[in-house]
Amino acid sequence: MSLFVPDAGAMDALGRELSQPASWRGVVWLQGDLGAGKTTLVRSLLRGLGYAGRVKSPTYTLLEPYELADRMVYHLDLYRLAAAEELEWLGVRELLTGNDLLLVEWPERGRGVLPEPDLDIVIDYEGEGRRITALAKTPLGEQMLASLPSLESEITP
Repeated sequence: MSLFVPDAGAMDALGRELSQPASWRGVVWLQGDLGAGKTTLVRSLLRGLGYAGRVKSPTYTLLEPYELADRMVYHLDLYRLAAAEELEWLGVRELLTGNDLLLVEWPERGRGVLPEPDLDIVIDYEGEGRRITALAKTPLGEQMLASLPSLESEITP
C-alpha cells in the first residue's frame, strides 16, 4: 500500500481509517524522519480504536501504555535509546500477549532486541505532504493490510 497524505489533517484521517479493522495486533514499525508524522499517526489510530485519554509522545519515557477494552496498545519511541539492550530493561519481549499491539517509532535503534514487525509503515516527505508506504512482513501483517478499508491513493481530511 502506498498513498499520499497532503497535510496533518489528512494524517489524522488516515490514522482513524487505519483503526477501522479494530482487530489490529502484533508489531508495527513506524519509520520516518523527525517531524514526518509518526506520533500524529499513532495518536489518531488510538483515537480511532476508542482511546479517549491523553496521548503523548514517548520520546523521553520510551514507552507509553494505553489500555483499551480488549487489549493493550504500547507506543515506543526509540529515538533517544542509547543501545538496543536497554529494551531488555523495559521488558519489551514480554509486552505482547494475545491481542496486544506494539507501535514502534525509530525501530532501527532496537534491532536485535525488538521483535520483527508484522507491518512496516514508512513515512517519507513528499513536497508539502507525506508518502506513506505500508509493507506486510508476516502473514499477520498481510491480514492487517487486507482488512483495511479501501484506501484512495490520496487521503483527504
